[in-house]
Amino acid sequence: MTTTAPAPTTTAGAADARARWLALLVLCLGDLMIVLDGTIVNVALPSIRDDLGFDETSLAWVANAYLLTFGGFLLLGGRLGDLFGQRRMFLIGIVLFTAASVACGLSTTQGMLVVSRAVQGLGGALVSAVALSLLMTLFTEPSDRAKAMGIFGFVLSGGGAAGVLLGGVLTDLLSWHWIFLVNVPVGVLVYLLSLRLLPSAPAPAAGGRLDLAGAITITGALVLAVFAIVNGNEWGWGSAQTLGLLGAAAVLLAAFLVIESRTPSPLVPLGLFRSTSVSAANGVGVLMAAGMFGWFFFSALYLQQILGYTPLEVGLVYLPSMIVWGGSSLLSDKVVMRFGILRPLAFGLGMMAIGLVLFARTPVDGSVLVDVIPGTLAIGLGAGIAFNPILLAAMSGVKPTEFGLASGVVNTSFMMGGAVGLAILASVAASRTESLTAGGGAADVALNGGYHAAFLVGAIFVLVGIGLAVAFLRGATVAAPDAHGAPEGAGEPAAVDG
Repeated sequence: MTTTAPAPTTTAGAADARARWLALLVLCLGDLMIVLDGTIVNVALPSIRDDLGFDETSLAWVANAYLLTFGGFLLLGGRLGDLFGQRRMFLIGIVLFTAASVACGLSTTQGMLVVSRAVQGLGGALVSAVALSLLMTLFTEPSDRAKAMGIFGFVLSGGGAAGVLLGGVLTDLLSWHWIFLVNVPVGVLVYLLSLRLLPSAPAPAAGGRLDLAGAITITGALVLAVFAIVNGNEWGWGSAQTLGLLGAAAVLLAAFLVIESRTPSPLVPLGLFRSTSVSAANGVGVLMAAGMFGWFFFSALYLQQILGYTPLEVGLVYLPSMIVWGGSSLLSDKVVMRFGILRPLAFGLGMMAIGLVLFARTPVDGSVLVDVIPGTLAIGLGAGIAFNPILLAAMSGVKPTEFGLASGVVNTSFMMGGAVGLAILASVAASRTESLTAGGGAADVALNGGYHAAFLVGAIFVLVGIGLAVAFLRGATVAAPDAHGAPEGAGEPAAVDG
């Protein structure tokens, strides 16, 4: 007598599907913690400055220490996942990020906070680098994968809005220390759920090599360059310290290029940049990030140091722009498919430049509705529209097997551009403030004048990015998906810019 058992199979399939969606929630929660940290800190910057004695220039290290290690080890984190398993690297990243969050929250000195932020960036890089790979492993059916990607992207977009509001609440009601300590219960929960729900790692890749030297040299070059730029006003731009650090940064950069050209498994295959689209997209990403991170940093200082807003009020001021940002990023795909890559990119960057210019005219007795909200909405709309075309432009110039690499390189350039750009803008602001103070200007007028200079230079960065896009991305196309949901080569455009 033969029997069939469709019910158990169906039940097992349903249980397996439920486990995958629960695992997705764990990945979203882990990456959400990283995204929250990127915006939650900005609201608390003035409180951190006052408590630990940072000046306007050195305060940039609270953001830059995180950006430099996050960007410097993002690609290495992906490679570590390939060699040792994505699940293992995700867990290690969560542990590092959570432990560093404890150290940040308990910091009583500038050095302790900056070093802890750097370790946070390393943990964040590991989590972000492998989360998407784990998602792709969990969901192999095209329809499920598309739905999972949509949920993942929506959660991360909403994380920015939640971060600015949560940062204001925690800083106002408790203290700035809690913007970091709040990560601890979340990190512990994610770790425990990951052990139970994330798939076990496959066998490590055979014969793979780790380009640790490449990661160390490029990160070291950027750290030295940022340190020199941040302290250039104090030391003098022609001083031995400034020129020596910039020279050392140049030597490390040259060493990085030599390493990448000779190692069999480079962190960044230099041949990737033979594509005009890849090179231009990375350049535009660097310039966009320089303006965007500068806006976040100096607008938070303006609201609190000039207008006297509390951290909670600052969070509420940012909230509309974060909602617009998330909404426009969800629409970005449809806009690109309708108009191609160049026009949405130029529009988005143009809106960002307008927003920065609006902030460059904010008075010391400004009104938030008249002088602040219009600029925040313009930047939120522009950033949400612009980032996806940059990624698509980078991928339009490479083979399908290099899509992940091209996307990772753009994200790395974005973080590095944010760090170096913020260092430059902090130096510009400090120099302008010193000049106005020496000329007899009132303290608040001089401080606001420094912020204005930073916003204007940030707008110039973004405008140069538009010029770069117009010059080199006019022919960039969107690769169409194949029958299995994976993008095909750049020769199959879904939309072309005119």
